[in-house]
Amino acid sequence: MILVTRLNGSVFAVNPDLIQRVDATPDTVITLVDGAKFVVTEPLTEVVERVMAFRARVVATAHALEETGTADVLELPAHPHTETTTSDADGELPAPVPLHRRRP
Repeated sequence: MILVTRLNGSVFAVNPDLIQRVDATPDTVITLVDGAKFVVTEPLTEVVERVMAFRARVVATAHALEETGTADVLELPAHPHTETTTSDADGELPAPVPLHRRRP
């Protein structure tokens, strides 16, 4: 996740994998793949730099896990507010949730 700031000063996190594009019009507008748009105070170049840094951290972490030999035993932590189901106990992930375009 990357942190960005709304025009009212509140900070929120965006999943860079869901960013479709970033426009400077002149305000910076982040458009997600589901059509959601966020106007942020950071300039376009700063958003791009944060996405690149996020991706670099992901690659560096994956490399470090491979180097230490623990990448093949990495497990996702259970969500604290959900019960374990049989599919979770078997190590299977739940089915993906389809994305839908937001209505205007």
